[in-house]
Amino acid sequence: MATQEIKVPDLQGLHDVAVVEVYVSPGDTIEVESPLISLESDKAVMDVPSPLSGVITEVKVNEGDTVNTGDLIALAEVEKEDQEVHGSSGNPNSLTEVEETEKNEASSAWAEEDRAEEVRPADTSERPSPSEAPANAQPFGSKYHATPSVRAFARELGVDLSGVTGSGPKGRITREDVAARIKNVMSIAEKSGFGAVPDLFAENPARSIIPGSGTSGFALPPIPTADYASFGDIETEELSRIKKISGPHLHRNWLGIPHVTQFEDADITDLEEFRGTINEENAAAGNRKISPLIFVVKAVVAALKRFGDFNGSLSADGSSIIRKKYYNIGIAVDTSDGLVVPVLKNADQKGIALLAEELSDLSSRAREGKLKIDEMKGGTFSISSLGGIGGTYFTPIVNAPEVAILGLSRSTMKPVWNGSEFVPRLILPLSLSYDHRVIDGAQGARFTAYLAMILADIRRTLL
Repeated sequence: MATQEIKVPDLQGLHDVAVVEVYVSPGDTIEVESPLISLESDKAVMDVPSPLSGVITEVKVNEGDTVNTGDLIALAEVEKEDQEVHGSSGNPNSLTEVEETEKNEASSAWAEEDRAEEVRPADTSERPSPSEAPANAQPFGSKYHATPSVRAFARELGVDLSGVTGSGPKGRITREDVAARIKNVMSIAEKSGFGAVPDLFAENPARSIIPGSGTSGFALPPIPTADYASFGDIETEELSRIKKISGPHLHRNWLGIPHVTQFEDADITDLEEFRGTINEENAAAGNRKISPLIFVVKAVVAALKRFGDFNGSLSADGSSIIRKKYYNIGIAVDTSDGLVVPVLKNADQKGIALLAEELSDLSSRAREGKLKIDEMKGGTFSISSLGGIGGTYFTPIVNAPEVAILGLSRSTMKPVWNGSEFVPRLILPLSLSYDHRVIDGAQGARFTAYLAMILADIRRTLL
């Protein structure tokens, strides 16, 4: 028996390469080509194979260390003192091939694997089921082998690779393995009703599957915290009851719905002139003034009747859309405790004056905290108006199970070309957010264009 040193082979110009995994411990029996450690540069993960057969007596590196060519990895007892050690690694080309992969992904088996991942269709029909896991399958929570591109892919999707079974050479994880893991997680989540699915993301057990609006979930790392008081004076105030209730709802909607926001400008010059006339008559008769928002409600109802998908909801299984034949318009009201959304029921069946009276009553009671629960339910489409505050455009969050929401900003006078000259026109900015699973971009553009046309000539609501 003789003791042999096992050193880091030629790294082809790389320096201070990180040790990401150590596969051996004192007492382990190794064979030629057995992986000893795994190194990670900025472009590749590479295993260092053993140049000899024997028994490890001492390991000289740890995970997190950095190494260079010729650094000592381990000591091993071998049977023959004259056993040849090629280039300190037993395979002088093992890391040369990896380095070539880093440079041009052309000649090594690693490059072939990466190229195959890029061009291979995501067909997992031949992938073994969990009960038929390959011999190189890794137990959950174990260390893993994956290229940087696969690691980045997994990080982007929030997948902990220690829970993924690798189907590549020596248990290496491929993109297909990550995709299969996600499909498996989603299947489990769907069967469990999208509740929390513990231990699927071992890197952070606090992660959970957050319900979307029926068909998707997300794994999220925790938001980091800090000792804020160490940087200066702070003040802590508990969130209002409304914000505590609405916060998780908004969070779910933002994460569970693929939002797209379409912007449009509506010329409301003539509408405002008409509204001014109506309000003069109402003032003379002692009646309530009509706000611009009421006319927007009537215009929205006309647009919803023309584009029924916007007045719908996605089914729980995500396979169909449920179009409502009633038009209940939710109006976001700003209160001292946060936003609440009372609903104008059957807005298509009521006139301007009645809608104005109902909205005034709902808004007043919302600010007093006296709304009834059923007065905030049953909405089919929502409007969030910031015109009284300011701003130009914004991206409102869809109020699930609705599929769209309209944002209104402050109207301003702008010069508009009429064909021969610029004339001042009152322009209302529109911001329409919608669920892209139900509504595509063309529909969104058509809806806002039609809505702008209705607002430009409110008489069209009579057609």
